[in-house]
Amino acid sequence: MDSKIGRWLLPVATLIGAIVLWQLCVDLWHIKPYKLPSPLHIGERMWEQRDRLLAQSGSTLRLALKGIGLGIALGVLSAIVFHLIPVVRAALSPIIIITQNIPLIALGPLLIIWLGFGIAPKLVLLALVCYFPIAWSMLTGLGQADANLREYLAMIGASRLTVLRRLELPASLPYFFSGLKITATYSITAAIVAEWLGASEGIGYYLVLKSKGYDTTSVFGAIVCIVGMALAFYGIAALLERLVVRWRPAGREGGAR
Repeated sequence: MDSKIGRWLLPVATLIGAIVLWQLCVDLWHIKPYKLPSPLHIGERMWEQRDRLLAQSGSTLRLALKGIGLGIALGVLSAIVFHLIPVVRAALSPIIIITQNIPLIALGPLLIIWLGFGIAPKLVLLALVCYFPIAWSMLTGLGQADANLREYLAMIGASRLTVLRRLELPASLPYFFSGLKITATYSITAAIVAEWLGASEGIGYYLVLKSKGYDTTSVFGAIVCIVGMALAFYGIAALLERLVVRWRPAGREGGAR
């Protein structure tokens, strides 16, 4: 218990110390809010605009959840297909890797041209971002199943699908959740980019409006909301991992190293 408290205490204390130092620097040097608002000023502004921030953050969360769901479904399905049919993996892997190296700011306008200004281009953009960590992490996990157990199942005549269901899928779960934690944080950033490209609501849309109006305090408030959502998504993914993958020792990280 003490070790768990210690792991949380140091980063929390560091964060609090950084916020206090920030506040002191702004007060001592009388920095104008339009250049660098103080944490207290940001907190006051967020409280004043709490209803709007909650509404805009809710819109971004809904978009991110849809993108995560689509990315997970495509990632899991393609990981299984690539694992079972290596020739498909060999044929499609270069194309998938290329898509991951296209800047979102360049891909977004193309998706809008092709799919219009609705939710479709945003979901495609999010799915592309969320897909890769899930697919490649799980694909790695599917290949890490115990060789002795695999040989034993083959000896007793288990089918390929039985080996996949009974052995390989459970073995891939720690890797899947490692990818999910990466995806959970990326999804919020991708949702913000999607909202920048064309939206009438969402915290990304709010951020654009405030930055164009040089409202630095509100911009920082939006950043706080974005970071909070990303941390919440990561925390949920980590909690799901602890609940589902019960055979792993506490504190041990899964996934490819």
